[in-house]
Amino acid sequence: MALDVLLMEGSVSRAAERLGMSTPAMSRLLGQIRETYDDPIFIRSSRRLIPTPFAESIRQRLRAVAAEAEALFQSRQSVSGGVTIDPALWSGEPVIEAAPLTSRPSILLEGEPLPEAFARKLSVLGNAEDARKRLAKHIATAGAGIGNSRPLTITEAEDALSIILEGRADPVQVGALLSVMNFRGETAAELAGLVRAVRSHIRAADPATSPVDLDWPAYISPKSRRMPWFLQSALLLAGARYRILLHGSDGGGNTKGMLVSAARALGIPICASITAAMNAIAEHGIAYLPVAAMSSQVHRLLSLYGLFETRSPINSVMPLLNPLSAPSSMMGVVRPAYRELHRDAGVLLGYGDMTVLGTSRDAAEATPFRSSTLLRLSAGTTEDLFVPAVPEPKAYPLTGMTSLEYWRAVWTGTVRDERATTIICATAAIALLTLSGGKAGPLEVCQATAEGLWETRRKDVRIGTGMLCPAVKQT
Repeated sequence: MALDVLLMEGSVSRAAERLGMSTPAMSRLLGQIRETYDDPIFIRSSRRLIPTPFAESIRQRLRAVAAEAEALFQSRQSVSGGVTIDPALWSGEPVIEAAPLTSRPSILLEGEPLPEAFARKLSVLGNAEDARKRLAKHIATAGAGIGNSRPLTITEAEDALSIILEGRADPVQVGALLSVMNFRGETAAELAGLVRAVRSHIRAADPATSPVDLDWPAYISPKSRRMPWFLQSALLLAGARYRILLHGSDGGGNTKGMLVSAARALGIPICASITAAMNAIAEHGIAYLPVAAMSSQVHRLLSLYGLFETRSPINSVMPLLNPLSAPSSMMGVVRPAYRELHRDAGVLLGYGDMTVLGTSRDAAEATPFRSSTLLRLSAGTTEDLFVPAVPEPKAYPLTGMTSLEYWRAVWTGTVRDERATTIICATAAIALLTLSGGKAGPLEVCQATAEGLWETRRKDVRIGTGMLCPAVKQT
């Protein structure tokens, strides 16, 4: 962890501050690292520490290990406090059936080559087909091994994923590209290119005619056992005449069908296409758009989690998708190292107002009971906003209700849950800050506004009755 932070900060003093250590202690630790690896690790310049070739060669592996450790720590934190879900009561069959992932017949590789040999073989695949050969070149560019590879450019990343989304890739190539990028870690340029490919594939709305004020991605981890309070925050803003698009995945495991069940419970329209979502928002001010309604290919790529047992770059793409090109977006990003990456990708994509939250799920929901930092982007300007923790109210066990009934009862006022209300209002406050481009005043002002909206909300659930809004589905 210490070497990972040193490589990111390029400064002993800043790394020490980040890890809560004294500068002399960090200097001693760096000395031990140098002795262990028998390498200087850094070369000092006038401005910062420059990693040696050896340090550069292990940077990505260190980042992967550190990110996994951070994720494990966060998952440990996320299970404490609050009411957890009963998966059986929230699950259900998907409302949108996605077609199988489309690909070309596989060209088998001989034996089981090492990654370097694998990349060389891929580079000569598909001589008879330009698209497959182009994809092979992209894989070889990114995965030929230390000293022989480099990150993809925006254009290369866009082209690579476009070939996959069009169903022209060899299935071996699909796994190879996603695995290589995931192992090395995506760059902001690669992530922006992947987002551009998916937006083109789903025919994202023209920003000039967007019918939405706020894009709210909700791609929940299959292992989550927490109630989706952020949906009530979104509904709160819709009641204040903000136009909100929720889009996400029903996931699998504990969360299969959770968002659909929750949307139905509060009457949020569930839409079968981008066109249907536009119509629902025009009529009701809010809609939930499952990823399968946008693209079967994207849905199936996300579903590869079960085969990889790890996240892929497609998971990183979805928070930035913004299918209706809303002027503002608010996203939750699980991995700490990826939060700044998403903001940097947002800059490259030309996004306007954006807020990235640290969260235990890939949905924008505040964590008010521990301090956090909001990564803001407004009109091309970046800002980090520190949010102090507030005292956590006591969580009470369920009494005579299922978890889904309890969750809905908080909205209708049948149940008073101070902890849940704090999460809902804190999340709505961040959304208000995002919607205003930071012009609504300090976060405390937005918090007071959100609390006022909660007290005056319409507690009877009508909205769009939570029914499926059919339309011609886009491929």
